[in-house]
Amino acid sequence: MGTPWDAGTYDRSSEPQQAWGSEVLARLEGIAHDATVLDVGCGTGRVTEALLRLVPEGRVLAFDASADMVALARKRLGDRAEVWCQDALDLDLDQPVDAILSTAALHWVTDHERLWGRLAGALRPGGVLEVQCGGEGNIAGVRDVIDAVAGDLAPELLGWSPWVFAGPADTERRLEEAGFTDVRCWLEERPTYPEDMAAFVPTSILAAHLARLPDEPRERFAAAVVAGVHPPLDYVRLNVSAVRGPR
Repeated sequence: MGTPWDAGTYDRSSEPQQAWGSEVLARLEGIAHDATVLDVGCGTGRVTEALLRLVPEGRVLAFDASADMVALARKRLGDRAEVWCQDALDLDLDQPVDAILSTAALHWVTDHERLWGRLAGALRPGGVLEVQCGGEGNIAGVRDVIDAVAGDLAPELLGWSPWVFAGPADTERRLEEAGFTDVRCWLEERPTYPEDMAAFVPTSILAAHLARLPDEPRERFAAAVVAGVHPPLDYVRLNVSAVRGPR
């Protein structure tokens, strides 16, 4: 089961994710207008909506592990895209797609050894993969605050993380083992200034932590983390570009 998300608050406070997503979308410019494209971890559908404009004669598929996110994405996109709820590790399409896009999502997938093989299986030979997600060193300072607050208020969360923040070398190896070619992976520091820290931190960072806590400790935990972090948040993005090799 996916992490419970406050999809409405996420949608209203996700300006940083939308900015990062627009940069990944730009890497798909020039794709055939009739291509079939898959958005992995589509969230509330904002990036998916922009993706539709790149393939006006094509087909857009999108999924997310959160039912709440999918409900909002379906409301936003209507019948312009096919949207469903699924874990990325369970991905199994009837027909392969021409391109896969994923933004601000894949660090929530806990098994990266299996992940890239699943994505490769969803792409046709020669299909392109463009990804951005949290990478090695992502929100290191914020994680220090989370650990300090957990020590005081939620010891059951000490040593636990919902994320995989991978580095370029391990990711390149995993992609090549999954059958990708022309692999390029790189890290990019993105200091981030959320407009509404009190909304952004609980919904974009702490969703999985808060889901593991009862109501009253949950509120105190979130408030203490928000009070302990200060902009810029130390985001580091892992970017991935690759091509599906011959099967």
